[in-house]
Amino acid sequence: MRTVEGRTDRVVVVGAGLGGLSAALHLAGAGRQVTLLERELVPGGRCGVLTERGYRFDTGPSVLTMPDLVAAPLAAVGENLESWLTLHRLDPAYRARFADGSTIEVRADPQEMADEIERTCGPDDAEGWLHYVDFLRALYDVEMPHFIERNLDSPTQLLRPPLALLAAMGGFRRLAPKLAHYVRDERLRRLFSFQAMYAGLAPAQALAIYAVITYMDCVEGVYFPDGGMHAVPRALAGAAIKHGVDIRYGTTVTGIDIAAGRARGVFTADGQRVPADVVVVNADLPTAYDSLLPGVRTPRRVRRLRYSPSAVVLHAGAVADQRDLAHHTIEFGDAWESTFDDIIDKGRTMRDPSFLLTTPTRTDPSLAPPGRDVHYALFPAPNTTAPIDWSTQRGPYRDHMIETIEKRGYTGFGGSIEVEQVVTPADWEAQGLAAGAPFAAAHLFRQTGPFRSPTLDRQIGNLVFCGSNTQPGVGVPMVLVSGRLAAERVVGRLRR
Repeated sequence: MRTVEGRTDRVVVVGAGLGGLSAALHLAGAGRQVTLLERELVPGGRCGVLTERGYRFDTGPSVLTMPDLVAAPLAAVGENLESWLTLHRLDPAYRARFADGSTIEVRADPQEMADEIERTCGPDDAEGWLHYVDFLRALYDVEMPHFIERNLDSPTQLLRPPLALLAAMGGFRRLAPKLAHYVRDERLRRLFSFQAMYAGLAPAQALAIYAVITYMDCVEGVYFPDGGMHAVPRALAGAAIKHGVDIRYGTTVTGIDIAAGRARGVFTADGQRVPADVVVVNADLPTAYDSLLPGVRTPRRVRRLRYSPSAVVLHAGAVADQRDLAHHTIEFGDAWESTFDDIIDKGRTMRDPSFLLTTPTRTDPSLAPPGRDVHYALFPAPNTTAPIDWSTQRGPYRDHMIETIEKRGYTGFGGSIEVEQVVTPADWEAQGLAAGAPFAAAHLFRQTGPFRSPTLDRQIGNLVFCGSNTQPGVGVPMVLVSGRLAAERVVGRLRR
């Protein structure tokens, strides 16, 4: 593993997203003097918060898995997760509703999930599910230490027995046929493969190695913290400050001071120069090279990135509905493969939408005024490389979302809304996300593992990156791991 050469005493971290916070905590735990600069007034980056009229909306991820990976940066400074966050394991993790009117709940315990499958799909698929769980566990046990929690500088680093084991397990087969080997019901095939969307791929094209996301969701479980998802970066930031990290909010970094092939510090919008022995950047990679490193050649792999689909999100504060709403509900339309074809290949919005409706107040009522709910409706959409003018389509598509939600059984949804905000791919792009893609670069084979951008820049020996466009990839668990991988570029291998 390549590491930073020379002095590493003073580290400046640009961006207090989850990756930057993770890096800062691991670096502080390793004895480095860390300054963390964040342009917003709160931590979190993409995992931000919006408050209005007593409603509190999480503006980024709504699903939390693998709490041990949240605990890891806290443990780096001697803190316990339980001292900073109260987590609830959701049961059901998801409620899946299908176009034929049927419902399947993803239960927190695999055996209870098998019972649910037997009730809804039959005993053969229940048995197949338990065998699939064994496959997922074995997949995770190989991938996590050997492929995910490692800094990879070259494909030759993978030429070891774990790669052969992964191939023997069928990890490099396509996800859809691999899953079909275990379960026959089409509803289950959708339910256990839609996670490929998070990796920017249709299940028919994704490799089976990405079933590790299903393991995190459907086997390890889905959690929710008191105070909402934004409580996670708040906790990490609080622990960082307690252990000496100098966090400066409302501080926009405008450039990185490069001299003689090394980063010497950063410049801020208020005219400061903050010196550093190492600079860690938690900004989106293409944005970082364009806006912070104008004199540095953008690597070809960054210039040629292919991005995941985007999403249109409706944040709605509404009068509470008395119906039995789950925390997370996945609404599947009739269409399946054509849905991925629409948004990934054709660059158009879904003609028969499948979407996620999250109602976090069903777990934490304090997120809204009494008698009110917070809703988060996510409709996958093309990223901004598609020819859609969101300045004119924002309103019509918002109406389409509400109409679709109501047609799926949520009668009166639109009329109950008191506060709302719509976020389109153009808005994600304005926030600094390349191609307006909150799920970052797609996990194509050529953009995965050693082929994904490394955490240590190849041109500037003390410039380090973390976040969803670097190794290991997209999603809250992976971004937290990226922060630790960034820290290891500075201090060497950290104890797990």
